[in-house]
Amino acid sequence: MKMKELEFHQITIEDKAWMDALYAEDNRNACEYTFANNFIWRGVFEAEVARIEGCGVIRYLYGEDRAYSYPIGAGDKKAVIEKLLFLCHKENRTLTMCPLSERDKKQLEEWFPGKFLVWGDRDDYDYIYSREKLATLAGKKLHGKRNHIARFKDGDDWSYEPMTAENVEECRKMTYTWIGMRSEKWNKEMEQEIAVLHEAFDHREELGLVGGVLRKKGEIVAFTMGEPLNSDTFVVHFEKAYPEMQGAYPMINQQFVIHACQEYTYINREEDTGDPGLRKAKLSYYPEILLKKYVAEESNIVFADPEKNREDIQTIWQSSFGDEEEYIDFFIQNRMTEETMLLYYLGDKVVSMASFLPVEYCSGEENIPSRYVYAVATLPEYRGNGYAAKILEFAKKHYREPLILSPAEEGLISYYEKLGFKRAFAESKETADDIRAMELSVNGEAADDYDLSEQITGEEYAKIRDAHFMQEGFVRWAPDAVSYAIEENTYCGGKTLLVCLERELKDKSVLMYRMEKDCLVIEETTLSGERLMELLPRLLEENGAKCFEIKSHPGMIWMPENEKKEPGTKQGYLNLTLG
Repeated sequence: MKMKELEFHQITIEDKAWMDALYAEDNRNACEYTFANNFIWRGVFEAEVARIEGCGVIRYLYGEDRAYSYPIGAGDKKAVIEKLLFLCHKENRTLTMCPLSERDKKQLEEWFPGKFLVWGDRDDYDYIYSREKLATLAGKKLHGKRNHIARFKDGDDWSYEPMTAENVEECRKMTYTWIGMRSEKWNKEMEQEIAVLHEAFDHREELGLVGGVLRKKGEIVAFTMGEPLNSDTFVVHFEKAYPEMQGAYPMINQQFVIHACQEYTYINREEDTGDPGLRKAKLSYYPEILLKKYVAEESNIVFADPEKNREDIQTIWQSSFGDEEEYIDFFIQNRMTEETMLLYYLGDKVVSMASFLPVEYCSGEENIPSRYVYAVATLPEYRGNGYAAKILEFAKKHYREPLILSPAEEGLISYYEKLGFKRAFAESKETADDIRAMELSVNGEAADDYDLSEQITGEEYAKIRDAHFMQEGFVRWAPDAVSYAIEENTYCGGKTLLVCLERELKDKSVLMYRMEKDCLVIEETTLSGERLMELLPRLLEENGAKCFEIKSHPGMIWMPENEKKEPGTKQGYLNLTLG
């Protein structure tokens, strides 16, 4: 049976009634899900709407392609998505939907397992505040906001009033002055926002927008405008104030909430679009909720679900590395998040996987967010088809961050070189060459003036590690990741020690080791070669070891094109690979 063509049309005022009804059925709290928001931005994003299976769907520009809203309303959402998939495939495109809520994400993954890569876009998260907190600005954290407002009120020459047909043109004129004050920072996005703001002025009453105006000495110096979002939340779409006037922004924010939002529990002040200054400003009000919103992209490479994909992960992992189920579960429970492991689906079967753990790469004075590539594996019967390579290529485009790895064996170095990875990272900073050149007898004199403690936190280890190894190309792990490394080492029968000489208690070092048969294997240490040689006889004796080995992991790195600096082949430090 031929599927009926989907009929999208440009959003018009006539669509308001039926779209409002569908929004009410969903009662969403993301800022995009209001009629007014989509109407005023329709020109910028070429937004169109269609009614499908009792739902509404908005189609709009998304980068160089098109995306669709998640179906709106109480209709058959699954049937809608099936029709959108059919439409996109007919046009030789993949389906992208956004934004999705947590509920939408779970729904989509249940209906279409292994069909969509679903990821959170931090730049698009909404900041949602308690109305009471914005109205009172109570507490020590908001003391600075109260001070700015007090300075604005100096002279008692201010007033607040609702936005009306009588003063809206004054607000429009104020925007032209505001533009002049921002001329040095002016860009295309700001120009679009002003055009959209004037669209909101033109249709304010038809759209049901509510505004507030702040005057100083009779002149408008700030205004704001928004609308009810759902049953308990009001959304603020616009807020403009003269930047040089102290307290104007917090004052219009507070006064509008006091006068126009009494019926609501929460105020949604939208996203920060990744702008550092805007992010800092929005965080400074301490949101009650940082609303996570997702993007869903049709793909056969998707993020693993720690629960739903546990059996798939264990099967691939065991067939490739031979670890016990308990160890695999230990990794899944402690290191996996919803966006760190990618799976390759062949039809309905998971055949390949790789993890991408957050880490930092030191370049100059910057710590660049990067990903440590771990547990790259494919089912034996599916190897040789390039599935793992496809995951790595996909990860390059998705994360857009340096990828760092340590090949499990020498033979894999050439494999990763073909994928654009380059050799990097020196061996152990101070000790490896010294100790390899020396013979050590287990009968040597054991040092007894070292204080060894297993009471060490990830935060303390990370601090000592950072101070000791920090250099160009250093791979830096966050304290929670280091905590996992300590736990993983303990799980494998090893020990992590805080080491200091009894006569130099302030000079602390770390030492992580484990036993492999009768060999004491040092995973990492900040001890100098001389100090380690003094301590080794004691460690060998206490652990019944006949020999020792300094672990040195070969490292490789892939750098995105936007990272100009190329790492040297012996530059930096990796070693703690957090398996």
